[in-house]
Amino acid sequence: MIPNTAPEPAFPSRPNLRLLALGGAAVLAAAATSAYWYLYASHFVATDNAYTSVEVAQITPQVGGTVIGVKVKDTQAVRRGDILLTLDPADATLAVAQAQAELDRATRRVNSYVANDRSLAAQIQAREADGQRAAAQLEAAQADAERARFDLERRQPLVDSGSVSGEELSRARNAFADAMANLRACKANTTQSRANLSSALAAQAANAALISDCTVATNPEVAAARTRLDQARLDLARTVLRAPMDGVVAKRQVQLGERVQPGVPLMAVVPVSEMCVEANFKEVQLSQVRVGQPVLLYSDLYGKRVPYHGVVEGFSGGSGSAFSLIPAQNATGNWIKVVQRLPVRIRFDRAELEARPLKVGLSMNAEIDTRAGAPRPGQAR
Repeated sequence: MIPNTAPEPAFPSRPNLRLLALGGAAVLAAAATSAYWYLYASHFVATDNAYTSVEVAQITPQVGGTVIGVKVKDTQAVRRGDILLTLDPADATLAVAQAQAELDRATRRVNSYVANDRSLAAQIQAREADGQRAAAQLEAAQADAERARFDLERRQPLVDSGSVSGEELSRARNAFADAMANLRACKANTTQSRANLSSALAAQAANAALISDCTVATNPEVAAARTRLDQARLDLARTVLRAPMDGVVAKRQVQLGERVQPGVPLMAVVPVSEMCVEANFKEVQLSQVRVGQPVLLYSDLYGKRVPYHGVVEGFSGGSGSAFSLIPAQNATGNWIKVVQRLPVRIRFDRAELEARPLKVGLSMNAEIDTRAGAPRPGQAR
């Protein structure tokens, strides 16, 4: 019998087929993972270093006083305009009454200025009439003096001839002396009348400066008194402290009967409806992040069963280390590079926040979708 020397067909063994299948599956998985990362996952950046934040309103008095009423307690919800506490208004009420009296006095004083202006105008007319009368008297005195001088000069040469007696010459001399005295008196009266007129004109000008270009209501003295009254009324109104916004009372430190001073914090109002998230992303995550991009948020309080939706609102002006109490001195020789984090402000959807309220400082998880508003090549951030 002749043996069969034909070669047997080569079939791979079963273990080799399994290795090939496993390698193919690995290649497919890697390709799928790469495609998923490139087409989807690479467009999201996430962090769990995020916390709820809000701009808390500090309640501080603007006037000093004794607390006579505290209307709220910690954790109490308040609406804008609700009374938080009241101070003793006695001193402020007295200040308002005093300022009102000062305003009334200033108004009457300005009214007297107006009346004085009319009185001074009448005095000026009288002084002008006095001046005219003094001028007429001066003219008459000058005429009398001239006539007396002429009579004296005419009689003096006639005394030696006996045509004029000594007595008549003496009377002429006396008449001339009287005329000259009267002339000097008239001149003095004229000077005095001019001085009186000048004084009246100056008084009128000084009085006019107090009331010119204004009414009684707009006079500076009245306006200043009215301003003091407005300030006193404002101080009285400030004895009642009201909530500046809707929110929740926190950190109440004031007690009934306590004497408070302006500027001392008494409590805070937390506007929970204005809550936002401060998410601290690594600097290497922010190359594609832009204002306005959507954000998916989860809180540790409710977990992933309660998602929140937000929007990137802005970026901090510096990293946390730059604003720390003791900034890093990277110019020293002992330097180790540390990836920095930049706070990103995220605005909540108001309706979701009202449905599921949060408190300040709670931990959050934030995931930003960078596909919206992604920059074009070469576009500045």
